[in-house]
Amino acid sequence: MTKTMVGNPPISVAKAGGLSPRRRAYEIGMRTLIYLASGLVVALLIFLLGYIFYKGIPNLTWEFLTSEESVLKGVDGILPAIQNTIYVIVATLVVVLPLGVGAAIYLTEYASNHRLVTAIEYATETLAGIPSILYALVGSLIFCQTLGLGKTLIAGSMTLVIMTLPTIIRTTQESLKTVPQSYREGSLGLGAGKWHMIRTVVLPSSVDGIVTGCILAIGRIVGESAVLLYTVGMSMSMQEYFRDGLSSLLQSSGSTLTVALYVYAKERADFDLAFSVAVVLLAITLVINLAAKLVGKGLRKK
Repeated sequence: MTKTMVGNPPISVAKAGGLSPRRRAYEIGMRTLIYLASGLVVALLIFLLGYIFYKGIPNLTWEFLTSEESVLKGVDGILPAIQNTIYVIVATLVVVLPLGVGAAIYLTEYASNHRLVTAIEYATETLAGIPSILYALVGSLIFCQTLGLGKTLIAGSMTLVIMTLPTIIRTTQESLKTVPQSYREGSLGLGAGKWHMIRTVVLPSSVDGIVTGCILAIGRIVGESAVLLYTVGMSMSMQEYFRDGLSSLLQSSGSTLTVALYVYAKERADFDLAFSVAVVLLAITLVINLAAKLVGKGLRKK
């Protein structure tokens, strides 16, 4: 009796080790579709990057990167646009990161009214999907006209804060929700306070999500043109930022790289220089994303 059971396992156990031909064909077909989709995405990305670099690098010179545009001298330069882009990114992140992360912490850790939390989450998801041209119109009406800021870097930065705030809140909130509840309970059980638990346990465990939200916000800031056209302006001249101080920087008007790209491609039909600006935009985005990753890695180690 024992020998029979050992030599002839139950039918269900015998079938568990393999798949039926129909199931095997289904698995192979789905795996093939997944590989094809992944390969198509990678190929499209390589094509876009390769085409941009192919068209833009031949016209990318040191003079183009380090000089100011001058019609009288016949010089094309994007140094003011590079400076303005960096200033707008920094000014926006300085405001939106504390607001977004703080709002996400409150909604996840402190808020007790679930209906209110649900309503705020729905509002943030709705705001994240609003077209940027609507933010441009609202920013122009509120910051440029009502508050009297005019077309300045600070007006553009504040408009971008409103536009990227929902992204920061939602990504941070979802990251905070992935932290196991046992971490919170263990920290509180050891005598830690609420804020101490959040600062030492929850936030370090959700650094990846916060960094992801920061990268998404930077990508939207760098790639935005409609908002900046309405709130910052199209000036390509160099401003004396270092001579006049921070107030001059925030109150000055000037185009960013996306606006400069629009000017070269749409207004002047100079696509060679437009592709060169696109290469600079890609390089700046890559550097900032790598810096954000390194900062997140350093925070995780701490």
